[in-house]
Amino acid sequence: MCFNQYRVKKRFVAIIIEVLLVNFNLVSCNSYSDGKHEKPNFIFIYADNLGYGDLGCFGSKLNRTPHLDNMAEKGMCLTSLYSSSPVCTPSRASLMTGCYAQRVDMHLNENGGWVLFPVSSKGLNPEEITIAEILKERGYSTACIGKWHLGDQPEFLPINQGFDYFYGIPYSEDMVASKNPHWPALPLLKNDRVIEAPVDLTTTTRRYVREAVSFIIKNKDTPFFLYFAHNLPGSESIPTVDESFRNKSINGPYGDAIEEIDWSVGEILNTVKELGIEEKTIIVFTSDNGTPKGRAGGSGGGSNEPFSGKGYDTMEGGMRVPGIVTWQGKITPASVNKELCTMMDWLPTFTYLAGSQIPQGRVIDGKNIWPLLSDYQNAKSPHEVFYYYMMDQLQAVREGEWKLYLTPIDNKYAEENKNKFYGPRKLKLIDLSKDIKEENDVCEQNPAVVKRLLKQAEKIREELGDSNQIGKQIRFAKYIDNPKPLLK
Repeated sequence: MCFNQYRVKKRFVAIIIEVLLVNFNLVSCNSYSDGKHEKPNFIFIYADNLGYGDLGCFGSKLNRTPHLDNMAEKGMCLTSLYSSSPVCTPSRASLMTGCYAQRVDMHLNENGGWVLFPVSSKGLNPEEITIAEILKERGYSTACIGKWHLGDQPEFLPINQGFDYFYGIPYSEDMVASKNPHWPALPLLKNDRVIEAPVDLTTTTRRYVREAVSFIIKNKDTPFFLYFAHNLPGSESIPTVDESFRNKSINGPYGDAIEEIDWSVGEILNTVKELGIEEKTIIVFTSDNGTPKGRAGGSGGGSNEPFSGKGYDTMEGGMRVPGIVTWQGKITPASVNKELCTMMDWLPTFTYLAGSQIPQGRVIDGKNIWPLLSDYQNAKSPHEVFYYYMMDQLQAVREGEWKLYLTPIDNKYAEENKNKFYGPRKLKLIDLSKDIKEENDVCEQNPAVVKRLLKQAEKIREELGDSNQIGKQIRFAKYIDNPKPLLK
């Protein structure tokens, strides 16, 4: 064999080994931005309670989403992107930390409820290392614009979790004083200062866009991370939208909200294009969970089609969310990736692309999915198993196309909560490759699969817990005494 043939063969083997290591997360890849590649900008746009089927590029015939559809034409649609939770505080904790919310103790509020409420004594522990902190260490400017919902006390706010700048609301848009007399007026914050209370929610999206565009322009020549977390569509049955979008959609108030979101995305895409930074900016659009009951299904509401289920449950419609990623010159236009990936994966992926390393000395559940996004050698999902948790209850396990619903280990969420959680059920095995509506139980035909997935359930129960069983590999959130309302 001549030297050149040997060198080509050696290089080919090295590439294959690297792909395997990256896919299975056996190395903490930190070689992308190593002097050979410029550090990219990151824009992450997060909708609140938006359904899988609410966008034109994901099948909607009701909502007009030309900018998001154009983004999909220029980039990649992720059709098996999962939130780590069907409710918003846990899903946001997973995005920020790269972990299941149970691992960082953000799956329950201090009273055992499913999300943090105003004036909560609990919040994301500042000892956790967020995606913003990792990027800031690499010289990135960082901004959080929109809804936070990981603690409203000063030490839990974004500026103490790695963000240089915060402009938004500290929790959900429906957590207002008229619903609970113990809650303060919903505030709009700039960094840690209340600048408006109660906030005029009809104008927040426009103001968020103004702040986002200003941040992008200011940092066009240096690497930046923009986390843009919408209030919309939100938790109210009638979303609060700007007057210019009101009564314009054939899908009622919900459609108005989707179309205002689409407009906002268009403003950000146009800004990036006008500044000439498309080739060094990766943009992600997704949702924190599916659209909830009362909002999903039919004209005048949201859609989780083609799946069954809704936001706040662990069926596919509650946890599988639309995902669009674009990066000019790096991601294949009009491409679709069907491999399983999760909200936890953005931290290790952005870390890799920024040329940094994932935090050491702690478990990170997310994986680097750049091989999927770049369609490198037809890369496969780096996740062997995915776990569906609702609050502190392990409800299902997925391996490949198999999804096994578990019999709960107690009746903690029983009949009185059946409208929120599925409650006790027998083992039910679903083949998602043939049954995306999750209608047919194939346990009897596949006993070996059931046995294997039950072992996986036992393994994660040991790590992260299940109902009243405490996990052995968790890191606790922080609690403070005497929390105080945020006031102007």
